[in-house]
Amino acid sequence: MSNSQDSVVSSTLCIIGPTASGKSGLAQALAESGLLGPCEIINMDSALVYRCLDIGTAKPSSDDRARVPHHLIDLCNPEDRYSVAAFLRDCNAALEAIHSRGKRALVVGGTMLYFKALRHGIDEIPSTNEEIRLEVAEQAKRLGWPAMHERLRAVDPVTAARLAPSDAQRISRALEVHRATGQSLSQWIAQSQSRKLAVGAREMKTFPVVSLEPSDRALLHEAIEGRLREMVKKGFLSEVRALRARAGLTAEHPSMRAVGYRQAWAHLDGQSGFESEAEFFQRALEATRQLAKRQITWQRGFRGLERIDPQTTPLDQMMTVCASLLARA
Repeated sequence: MSNSQDSVVSSTLCIIGPTASGKSGLAQALAESGLLGPCEIINMDSALVYRCLDIGTAKPSSDDRARVPHHLIDLCNPEDRYSVAAFLRDCNAALEAIHSRGKRALVVGGTMLYFKALRHGIDEIPSTNEEIRLEVAEQAKRLGWPAMHERLRAVDPVTAARLAPSDAQRISRALEVHRATGQSLSQWIAQSQSRKLAVGAREMKTFPVVSLEPSDRALLHEAIEGRLREMVKKGFLSEVRALRARAGLTAEHPSMRAVGYRQAWAHLDGQSGFESEAEFFQRALEATRQLAKRQITWQRGFRGLERIDPQTTPLDQMMTVCASLLARA
């Protein structure tokens, strides 16, 4: 890394954790406390990049955003597609800009693919055109995602083995790549990694990282349920009704595959198992708990993190840990 990159890394703190673990609250408190000096926050949540997805994403309030500058929020419309590569480009640009202003950057979120890309870079995968994406989406509409998962297994068993049959976005991406190039996604990844090894392993960006890891799963589930109830009370279903009225937006767009939005759309569609509001709530709650489980699994696989249990560690103590971590960077 260059001296400039070293400076950006040493002035940056990442905060990761499962949904409802208190990441945003910790980042906001740190930035407002002045403990780290002037700070700006960079979002690392894939749903917050979309405009009009406010209630169901627990998007930072206008007051919070007025007190502390936030980046990578409301970047695109719900009909757009935002990729890991786009995040990496936008995040690195925001990091450079914040550093140039003499401030610290707090990169905060639970989209672990984004975090992995920021730390390690991304593999070189070809893009696909809209026509192929629409073909795959139309086929999925007719056959269902479990059937599409079986089709993926036939052409790319390596990728299929690591994806759940309900993982629409990643199944679609893998099928699109195969249809566009004639090669499987796993082949493209293997080729990309071989090229990197030929020129030397990628250098990991050693940002100081605080990983919030709740020890009591039952308490985390209670927090998730409480937050979901609050979202419903604030008008989450009305928000999704308005989104459904947008011309061109479908349930297959990545924005509407976000946890909560997917279940709300199915409820408003009257799909079997989602007809009542109680059924919607239970399905959304289960999906959010599953998301948290996946996030925690990701976290356990990363090395070199400062792991904190937010359920047993007071906020001021967590802030002190963050400050000491940055001081050692």
